[in-house]
Amino acid sequence: MQILQMRPTEQVCVDHVRLGSLYAQLGEVDAEDVVSRTMEELALRISHCDRLFHASNWGELRKNSRSLIAIADQVGLAQLTAVAHDVTMSIDQNDHVAVAATLRRLIRVGERSLTAILDMPASSY
Repeated sequence: MQILQMRPTEQVCVDHVRLGSLYAQLGEVDAEDVVSRTMEELALRISHCDRLFHASNWGELRKNSRSLIAIADQVGLAQLTAVAHDVTMSIDQNDHVAVAATLRRLIRVGERSLTAILDMPASSY
């Protein structure tokens, strides 16, 4: 008997237009500061979502997922925004299996999104 181990990967993209407009509005130094703080906040909130799920704290998990939507959208992480919305919808539907699945996806997309932003040269937006 063979066991197939699946390792899903997520393709992410960064909205260069959104980031470019952030840089145009704030200037390079301030935009770098905003992006840096946003990345830290996203990492903290994604980790917090995982802890809230394991504690079955659905209300706080929903609140935290909703905040991820606004934060990710600010820096052009559309896929992370969409998956955070899916987590919120799963909570609203009281579907704990869907919450578990979408939260795992949120963590994967979040990790890939953070890497994508950090690996981008500033000149590309």
